[in-house]
Amino acid sequence: MSSFQIFSRPQLVYLVFGPDTYHQEAVFSIASALAHSRQPPGRAFDIQVFTDNCEPYRDLPVRVRPFDAHLRQQWSGPHGYHFRCKHMAARTVLSESEQVILIDTDTFFHSSPMQLFDRIKPDTLLCNAFTLRYSDCKDTVLYTALAETLAQRGLADDQMTLVNSGVIGLTHNNMHILETSIALMDEFFAITPGAITLEEFCLGVAAYRPLKIAQCPDLIHHYWSRKQLFRAKVRAWLSKHQHNPLCPKALDDTANVSARLPRPNTWQRLKYKSATLAVPKAQRQFVRELLYGCCEFPNEFDRACSQVWWEKAFDNARRRIGTPITAARLEQWLDHWAARRLLGRQRTAIYQHLVKVQGVH
Repeated sequence: MSSFQIFSRPQLVYLVFGPDTYHQEAVFSIASALAHSRQPPGRAFDIQVFTDNCEPYRDLPVRVRPFDAHLRQQWSGPHGYHFRCKHMAARTVLSESEQVILIDTDTFFHSSPMQLFDRIKPDTLLCNAFTLRYSDCKDTVLYTALAETLAQRGLADDQMTLVNSGVIGLTHNNMHILETSIALMDEFFAITPGAITLEEFCLGVAAYRPLKIAQCPDLIHHYWSRKQLFRAKVRAWLSKHQHNPLCPKALDDTANVSARLPRPNTWQRLKYKSATLAVPKAQRQFVRELLYGCCEFPNEFDRACSQVWWEKAFDNARRRIGTPITAARLEQWLDHWAARRLLGRQRTAIYQHLVKVQGVH
């Protein structure tokens, strides 16, 4: 038992550094946590943010903890593995607190964070989700390089659950799990080149024998997939509420940034498919995908995703043809009579946006 005081209030922890995008994600995630904490029993938890930029959090009820270049280098360990910093941040707070959840920035809440803390039982690791077992990944370097060693040391077998570490929730008494995962990262980094999920893999190994695993995909949304669409929604929320992110309207609006992909319904997509038959075959899919970004969604934050759909359509078209798309070629495609008719007044905006952001010449 620690000789110093351990804080009993649960701690919700973020680690945020680098480009503004990550800070935008974190501010929205925190706002969604606060929005869902307005009903009894209220906010019976604290929020801590380790960050290299304090400014985005000055209006939020959080404890900001500096995360400068020196600390980042130290926490990244002998191999400069920056995902290692997540476990170091969680361990730092867990050494002071009874319950800690470290949560990725690309998340938002469906329920009160207190419901997440309720799932952290003794000898339990709370993660975001798990869907695979180790045996499902036999063609990856994490299996080919490590399976035999892990089996010989009794650390893991083919039945081990692979966890998603978008959420890491533990009690103080299970802090040793993070110490083990950090040591495993340091040991295995050099022999698993290119394994970007080494961090969460080592967390799963460390927890496999001693702990139960719980998950919480019903309580949060982790938008690691289709990230640009959700970032567009978050930017729209920030643009609307940047001057007062904690006012009732701003907190209410967090619920309107939904987990739903802003995509036309099935009937609308069938109409697009039929209507684009008049477009030359080589550009048909391109125009169809552009139309996704022209759909007038009733939700204002879904409408904010229009340009992301256009950029995705352009990237997909470039990948299909295997050569750069010049401004002249793009203009030719959009100037076809069928494309002009389908895209209407949006056609000029699409052209101007793609030329600007895609560096088309």
